[in-house]
Amino acid sequence: MEYRKLHGTDLTLSALGFGVWTVGTTWWGVKDEQLGEKLLRRAYELGVTFFDNGDTYASGRAEELQRRALGDVRGKIVIASKFGYDIYAFPERPGQQERPHDWSPAYLRKALEGSLRRLGTDYLDYYQLHNPRLDAIQLGSALADDLWAELEALKLEGLIRAYGTALGPALNERQIEEGIATVTQRRAPTQIIYNLLEQLLGEPILKVAEAEGVGVITRVPHASGLLEGYMDMNTTFEPGDHRNWRLTTNEKRKAWMEDGLKKAEQLGSDFVQGRTIGQLAIQFALHSPAMSSVLPNIYSEAGLEEYVAAFAAAPLSSSDYAAIQTLYADNFGLSTNLIGEVVR
Repeated sequence: MEYRKLHGTDLTLSALGFGVWTVGTTWWGVKDEQLGEKLLRRAYELGVTFFDNGDTYASGRAEELQRRALGDVRGKIVIASKFGYDIYAFPERPGQQERPHDWSPAYLRKALEGSLRRLGTDYLDYYQLHNPRLDAIQLGSALADDLWAELEALKLEGLIRAYGTALGPALNERQIEEGIATVTQRRAPTQIIYNLLEQLLGEPILKVAEAEGVGVITRVPHASGLLEGYMDMNTTFEPGDHRNWRLTTNEKRKAWMEDGLKKAEQLGSDFVQGRTIGQLAIQFALHSPAMSSVLPNIYSEAGLEEYVAAFAAAPLSSSDYAAIQTLYADNFGLSTNLIGEVVR
């Protein structure tokens, strides 16, 4: 395992983190809680120390799951969670639809108290605004200034060690401005969607983060499953899978998969020597010196072990990275680009 500084904080993260949503929700992932606990524990045994959670994940049940799996090693891991969606006044919505945000200092404290209780800890290492818009980040906004002042107060009280943003939910250009404002105005890390096939946020945000000396975390490194190595045109998703909600018709699903699989095929034929395509995706996501950790979707022990082994696989060379970027700039020679239709 490799470990990296989360620049802008005093935290050190495993370069491969564990996004707990894959074992703590039913969006698409593990529905068996015992298996979820086993995977969390196995990840820790393999050197994963960064676990990224959120209070909106199954309305807090994902945090409780993490406590049961890892509560006895609290001092040896970095726990992140997220806040902002009012999980107390508004019930969970289908298809990962957003609930109303509450960015008031009072709700921030209420949310933190709930997460600390469910996680079984008296402090969080890293606390993230969950899918904020610019008005909750930008300097000079009364809403944002009060919120970030309260975050600093919580840090001084020892209840959190660091804070930042996690941008989303779906991939869009709005998040470029949000990410840059986080890094430059708040001097805080940000979490983005970024992978071999979805680079909308990567270039502008990573460039600024590198210049400013602030860290970035990425999720969806395998493009919603397209780069995990198992998917083909006959792949279907179980009822309740978030991808079914995004891809509302069978025709849309087929077009999305065809587009992505053609691109994945080019990557697999040219760049997987000495590594799997899943490992290539992780190495690519970690290429920038500003990138602190990558959060793949983990559903099985075999997948977990494959991703951990990315650090022992043949490394991604500068020439291969440049060649991939040339392919990406040319949209892999295709006339369509539907990859951003599905993200997590």
